[in-house]
Amino acid sequence: MVLPGLLYFLIFKYWPMYGIFIAFKDYQPFLGFWNSPFVGLKHFERLFSDDNFLVLFRNTLILASYNILFFFPLPILIALMLNELRIEVMKRFVQTLIYIPHFMSWVVVVGIAYIFLTTEGGMVNELLVRIGGEKINFLASNEWFRTIVTSEVIWKETGWGTIIFLAALSGVDPQLYEAARMDGANRARQLWHITLPAIRSTIIILLILRLGSFLDTGFEQIFLMLNAMNREVGDVFDTYVYSVGISQGQYSFSTAVGLFKSIIGLVLVVSSNYFAKKIGEEGIY
Repeated sequence: MVLPGLLYFLIFKYWPMYGIFIAFKDYQPFLGFWNSPFVGLKHFERLFSDDNFLVLFRNTLILASYNILFFFPLPILIALMLNELRIEVMKRFVQTLIYIPHFMSWVVVVGIAYIFLTTEGGMVNELLVRIGGEKINFLASNEWFRTIVTSEVIWKETGWGTIIFLAALSGVDPQLYEAARMDGANRARQLWHITLPAIRSTIIILLILRLGSFLDTGFEQIFLMLNAMNREVGDVFDTYVYSVGISQGQYSFSTAVGLFKSIIGLVLVVSSNYFAKKIGEEGIY
């Protein structure tokens, strides 16, 4: 049973890791991996000295922070609400309803956002006009870009994120709730003193894992939402790698950017795991 998963990680995750060495080479496809000239930290120096680096880092950091602050807590909240439902049919119906967006591609999700938010017949703008307001160009606005992107992530992935938390909640001993009710604890106190402590370790582990991909803001979604008007706040490392590294064939430079993101993720995972252990949690290792 372990073998298929083990082979997957060995072949698709660990074996390709040798490719990170091209971040220190001036990789030329016709010369091959080993014969391409070694250039040391040239590509990293180029990245850090680029005029766009601070803008890219700021945009990526803000979007990643939005995902942690606004998206990460929502699956926990939804799972707690679903756990309080006593009508099993209703619970399953709501679960199915909120899982569906996860299976939609980002092309579909962004297309739905365009239909709702466009100034030419968009539902939101038409509603604003009907109530006496003015149309807002959401899709070309720097002020609305991050809000829209974060909202899309919330709508698409919140339901799917509840699965692990619901599984953790199913393992809570029902006798604890019975004892609490006998002691006069209401539903709010049962939630605070039994339910949340029971899933605290799961929350911390998932938060640590989430920090590992902190700077991965999602290329496809951001790329589809970008235009000339919002690029100032929407351009992130993922789109930069595509436009500068991949489109122009600068594979070594794009690998250097990816390695930089991975190092940041590693530092965040190790640091958060250390602090988790300091407060008495198990962490991930």
